[in-house]
Amino acid sequence: MSAAESIIVPELLRSETDTGFAGVAALDDRRARLPTGTSVVIRDVISLIRQVAGHDSTVLVLGESGTGKEVCARAVHDLSPRRNRPFVAVNCGAIPADLLESELFGHERGAFTGAVSARKGRFEIAEGGTLFLDEIGDMSPTMQVKLLRVLQERVFERVGNQQAPMRCNVRIIAATHRNLEDSIQRGTFREDLFHRLNVFPIEMPALRSRIEDLPLLVRDCIAQNLTEGRGRVQLSPRALGALALCQWTGNVRELANLIERLSIVCAGRVVEVRDLPPKYRPPLDWTLEIKALDTSQVIPPEEHLNEETALSVLEEVELERDERKEASNKSAPANSLATLPEDGLDLRAHLLTIERQLIEQALQRSRGTVAQAARLLNLRRTTLVEKMRKLGMAQSGEFPPED
Repeated sequence: MSAAESIIVPELLRSETDTGFAGVAALDDRRARLPTGTSVVIRDVISLIRQVAGHDSTVLVLGESGTGKEVCARAVHDLSPRRNRPFVAVNCGAIPADLLESELFGHERGAFTGAVSARKGRFEIAEGGTLFLDEIGDMSPTMQVKLLRVLQERVFERVGNQQAPMRCNVRIIAATHRNLEDSIQRGTFREDLFHRLNVFPIEMPALRSRIEDLPLLVRDCIAQNLTEGRGRVQLSPRALGALALCQWTGNVRELANLIERLSIVCAGRVVEVRDLPPKYRPPLDWTLEIKALDTSQVIPPEEHLNEETALSVLEEVELERDERKEASNKSAPANSLATLPEDGLDLRAHLLTIERQLIEQALQRSRGTVAQAARLLNLRRTTLVEKMRKLGMAQSGEFPPED
């Protein structure tokens, strides 16, 4: 077992137990590299992977670039009865439209200029296994029609073939970062093909929506770099906290690239905030001090960083961020947001009205999530809940003390 697997597998076994999967099944799945993490959203993804793996249903993996859509596809294949057959991946957006047909279906000798010999396509290579069509949303309309025929009839023809069509037995898993329903409205994606692909959709969450998985993902990346011959690095709690504040527009792929860079420039030592590229450093007034951790509880050693430790880091980061916002808000000069009527007004009632309106807007924007509304108002969650109770916007006991 590789160093990466030795870290991933125990974490997955714990996740499987928590979500109701039998331990025996977990032991049979060590070959599968499931998405790393213990957050609610990633556990839901793992549950969906397990549910569909044993069937031949077509899977459509959705999500932003870098979220791990191919990891999801490979996990479905590795847990399926086709696991001992090929897993073949094709990036439909990286191959020119005029070459994609030959790439998928193959060609006969002399089918076009440069075709000096017959060549198998990806459908033939993946026979009996799984064909992963990445970035399906970038496929040309002409190829969409041909792919639809294959999905409907399970037959295809090599380019230049004059004989009978060839039958295929492959499982199709498609992926895209695009909103295909919007593409249908724009006329760039066929609706009938969408319904053929969208049999079992799985959406990979963005990293920013599961930031509690960051420590485990970092540990996974460090182990992967070790297996590839790069140096061992460790992240201090402050460095981990700084990374937890980032937006991660490139998601897990961006994180993996950062850890690879750090494993080269910071090999064999602890990475501090000052070692991070400028993009990932917090503001200069960031004063986070994590007193709950000592210097032995950095990333790795792998055995010391459990879920409780990881969450304590992120909770401290969130608390520090809220405190900085609140302090900044108090020190900011007050803006004139209203004009005093000539005959005066009831200041207390007027301020309560404004406060209620702003809270209602924040709740509407956050779709009723109190914690997110509190961030929009630069308040602690408990402070916002108390204000809502005083304003009669919530009954006592309606909101729990913790999210």
